[in-house]
Amino acid sequence: MSAAVTLPAAKSLGSYRPFWAKRFGPAPFLPMSRAEMERLGWDSCDVIIVTGDAYVDHPSFGMAVIGRVLEAQGFRVGIIAQPDWQSAEPFRALGRPNLFFGVAAGNMDSMINHYTADRKIRSDDAYTPGGVAGKRPDRATLVYTQRCQEAYKDVPVVIGGIEASLRRIAHYDYWQDKVRRSVLADSKADLLLYGNAERAIVEIAHRLARREPIEAITDVRGTAFLVRSAHAPQGFQEIDSTEVDQPGRIDEHINPYQMPEEAAASRGQTCSKDEPAPAEAVVAMPVSRRTGAVALPPRDKTVIRLPAYEQVKSDPVLYAHASRVLHLETNPGNARALVQRHGPRDVWINPPPIPLSTAEMDAVFDLPYARSPHPVYADASGGHDGPTKIPAWEMIRFSVNIMRGCFGGCSFCSITEHEGRIIQSRSEDSIIREIEDIRDRVKGFTGVISDLGGPTANMYRLACKSREIEAACRKPSCVFPGICPNLNTDHGPLVKLYRRARQLRGVKKILIGSGLRYDLAVQSPEYVKELVQHHVGGYLKIAPEHTEAGPLGKMMKPGIGTYDRFKQMFEQYSAEAGKKQYLIPYFIAAHPGTRDEDMMNLALWLKRNGFKADQVQTFYPSPMATATAMYHSGLNPLRGIHRDARAEKVDIVRGEKRRRLHKAFLRWHDPNNWPLLRQALQDMGRADLIGNGKQHLIPRYQPATDGSYSSARRANSTPAKPSAKLAARTAPKTGTPRKGTVLTQHTGLPPRRKG
Repeated sequence: MSAAVTLPAAKSLGSYRPFWAKRFGPAPFLPMSRAEMERLGWDSCDVIIVTGDAYVDHPSFGMAVIGRVLEAQGFRVGIIAQPDWQSAEPFRALGRPNLFFGVAAGNMDSMINHYTADRKIRSDDAYTPGGVAGKRPDRATLVYTQRCQEAYKDVPVVIGGIEASLRRIAHYDYWQDKVRRSVLADSKADLLLYGNAERAIVEIAHRLARREPIEAITDVRGTAFLVRSAHAPQGFQEIDSTEVDQPGRIDEHINPYQMPEEAAASRGQTCSKDEPAPAEAVVAMPVSRRTGAVALPPRDKTVIRLPAYEQVKSDPVLYAHASRVLHLETNPGNARALVQRHGPRDVWINPPPIPLSTAEMDAVFDLPYARSPHPVYADASGGHDGPTKIPAWEMIRFSVNIMRGCFGGCSFCSITEHEGRIIQSRSEDSIIREIEDIRDRVKGFTGVISDLGGPTANMYRLACKSREIEAACRKPSCVFPGICPNLNTDHGPLVKLYRRARQLRGVKKILIGSGLRYDLAVQSPEYVKELVQHHVGGYLKIAPEHTEAGPLGKMMKPGIGTYDRFKQMFEQYSAEAGKKQYLIPYFIAAHPGTRDEDMMNLALWLKRNGFKADQVQTFYPSPMATATAMYHSGLNPLRGIHRDARAEKVDIVRGEKRRRLHKAFLRWHDPNNWPLLRQALQDMGRADLIGNGKQHLIPRYQPATDGSYSSARRANSTPAKPSAKLAARTAPKTGTPRKGTVLTQHTGLPPRRKG
């Protein structure tokens, strides 16, 4: 009987012998200037972190977490935040780092930070003092890496953060509408770290401190590196990705009139028996003599070769296939290494990092963060009026991140791809300590904690009932198409945390601002009651995303019936508490798999339920997402990739006109959209929805430009207005934090609602 599959063992963050510089102790803020270094008694930095965000010393900001984690290991860490990238000089501000530069674009992908879903330039940046735009370059990871290499050519550069993480393989780039190479190949960095990087960065720092060359560090989980194709790490057995997931016939048609020698020559091969096999040849799988079944090599010594960049850039089918295989290899319990050729070199991707234990999570969050922006951002008046406002900081200054990860697997979301699907939760005591720290140390605290959450508000301590099943599972989601019977959905620990937190001295209210996974919440009426009666500040934001089965299936989201059940419970418990509270649902326009009829039905649902969206969110094809693979290929990787009739084609909403139409359906109440909607409804054969009655979607009349209506029937035709509460906006501007939202801890994820 074979041994049970479990997560591989990982070295604890607290088990390393501290570096000698630990004697300096923790810094009030990680230094951003030579003068600060001198005050600390430093002659140099061991590690310098270059980031596209303003430096906020708080556990929701990546540079602070990684910097403080390295500091706790004894290393001297400096910060270069939002440097002028026009020359290498600002990258020399702290001198030459002894070990390496750590480069990250920031908490957000720089392209999503700069551009809307319609590829228009944004006018603000939530991670910059004053919200000023333009303080980081496009593709910041590439630019910063190049400048670091120019500043000190012999210093290793390690890239990480959300931008690098989601570009670790060849990926579709929405802004150029083409497949780009791995960011590792483009930047020529020495190492790439993906996912939550504490384990990897600590091990790399200690190994470099022991004078180990960075090119020899090839065995750290959660890292990727470049290697010559003929020099892959020894001891690995390579299998082709089609052994894992068959996309259909991909070789060329055979010419029956071509001699074998000519066919071989056309492929750069030979028929000679003396010709050695090419270095990249795939090793044949051993077959059992008794059963004839393929005997796979050990997973920790197996590497899967994805189709090369040169193949996926010109073949959408192979691109979708590569995306599907990558997502199949994301469970740290069973994932294998991946390799993808880029010209003469391979991008080698080690398996994902092992999640942090609760004790390790507590240690990370208990580090001596100043919990405020660096003093360099004090205003010109000398700081008497407080620091210059950094919008992202203002959103999270009174919030607490209680967990990481998400097992929802929504196809349009980057959380699972970056943080993983295994939930990493802090202890209750650690969370309570942070709330007390906010109460006692953060200026302006009025007694209201704006959020206890994370990527999802209610996945705290939820996990598979069996460690063996969890380690062996290859499902992309634990809650789609239904909740897995092996998933523990007990919200008891979260209810206990809420009750303890709101009893703290000086705490008047605990709000929940993170997105709620309502299909999980309905499994625990006690949790819904606790949430609704004590932790909702009038509004609760949730994300059904759509009402129709077609797009919901492509999103991997539950049906609208689950929303209806949650709404009934929400209203029941609100009434019992004597409170008038409202659900604010979010929806996505133009997601792959969404027909015009689906958006029309969603608009009808919105009108029936009295919702008027102020701002709407349009699908944004972020790198590496499954929905982005749908957008680029027109195929559904969730159903398998084929070249024949078995392939499921996906309706892709392309072009400005159709995307505008889908947004217009979400804003059915806006008179500016009525001409477009009238024409669309007529083209769809649904002119019956145009009229001046309550049963119609839009009226026949059109307001004049001076604000008066052009129809004499105006008095009898004005659509019924929902309450002012329900008229609140139902979707935030993409990439802009909302008040009360916890920015996913050092992931770089767009601060978008989840669940």
